[in-house]
Amino acid sequence: MQSTSLVRCAQSSAPDPVEAAREFHAAVRQDDMELVLFFCSSDYDLDLLAAEMNHLFPGVRVIGCTTAGEIGPAGYLTHGLSGVSFPKSGFAIEVGFIDNVQSFEFEQGRSLTFSVMQRLEARPSLGPHPSQFAFLLIDGLSMREEWVARALQNALGKIPLVGGSAGDDLKFRETALFHNGRFHLNAALMMLVSTPYAVTTFKTQHFVPSTKRLVVTSVDTARRVVKEINGRPAASEYARLTGVEASELCPAHFAAHPVLVIIDGTGYVRSIQTANADDTLTFYCAIDEGLVLRLADRLDLIDSLTQAFDELEQDIGSPQLVLGCDCILRNLEITQRDLKSTVGDILNRNHTVGFSTYGEQYRGVHVNQTFTGIAIGSRRGADHV
Repeated sequence: MQSTSLVRCAQSSAPDPVEAAREFHAAVRQDDMELVLFFCSSDYDLDLLAAEMNHLFPGVRVIGCTTAGEIGPAGYLTHGLSGVSFPKSGFAIEVGFIDNVQSFEFEQGRSLTFSVMQRLEARPSLGPHPSQFAFLLIDGLSMREEWVARALQNALGKIPLVGGSAGDDLKFRETALFHNGRFHLNAALMMLVSTPYAVTTFKTQHFVPSTKRLVVTSVDTARRVVKEINGRPAASEYARLTGVEASELCPAHFAAHPVLVIIDGTGYVRSIQTANADDTLTFYCAIDEGLVLRLADRLDLIDSLTQAFDELEQDIGSPQLVLGCDCILRNLEITQRDLKSTVGDILNRNHTVGFSTYGEQYRGVHVNQTFTGIAIGSRRGADHV
């Protein structure tokens, strides 16, 4: 917990969900809580966790999601719980919930967003020039992140949207969001925040495109399954280009050898989720036939992350909170390269709370293998987003 901050952050590694919820509550409880946000392992008994959260936070709005790893005051955690409480004195927050996100329609996003914005505008002002931002949590297996993020950002206008896709500890079976006292499958939620504190959003990655091209020549777009690359079976061709046998493909290899698509001169990672028995590849992001991908060259992850935090501190000063969405493939790479302690120290110094995701959203775009975040400064000021 950070005593000088309005927000209160906590992290628990207790394997029992009731004990984890109690440790979390003891650290984040404060008078007049506006909202509590948490991130938890899917390995917990979610019914027990929900019941204990409801018991511990009566009358307080609580939202959250399952993860592929948690980030909190102790850095990276697996199979645990982390989160933050926001006080009414510094934050006005409204939440919009989307059920059955796989049937989501664009106009539904506009209607939801306008409703949430109207509710927030009706709240008493916390200052003459408040900062505003939106934070999205969405089912990480819904394959609807692109559509939802685009619709919500379109309706939000200049208010930036950042978020993450919920995980289930790499089981790829089901992810869940917590809202109105229980966990929901096939759902999404957006919290819209107004605060007198300076705010900035950011995105960082440590990959640049190489000269090796991969042309998607056959794809099942609806399922994000690439069947052929360069006219050859996708998994075998990707394995050949990255110097391994198809049988050796695994999440750690995908983390070390991502592919990028170039949009307006900028490389965006399109991460691979799994190699399938039929020699196809399933991606975390939407992939279209004819898309030209590039194998990525890796830059220094520590340098890129440090630079991102240095830049946000120049913008808003030392943050009282960073809400971070860190791709699970970054987590795997950091683990494989024995960098968790170093990265965890950087995140802790910048008061980061968040989770390892199945994808990230940044200003309406769904991305992979990035660290996206919203930083809330300790000083009051005009909107810095």
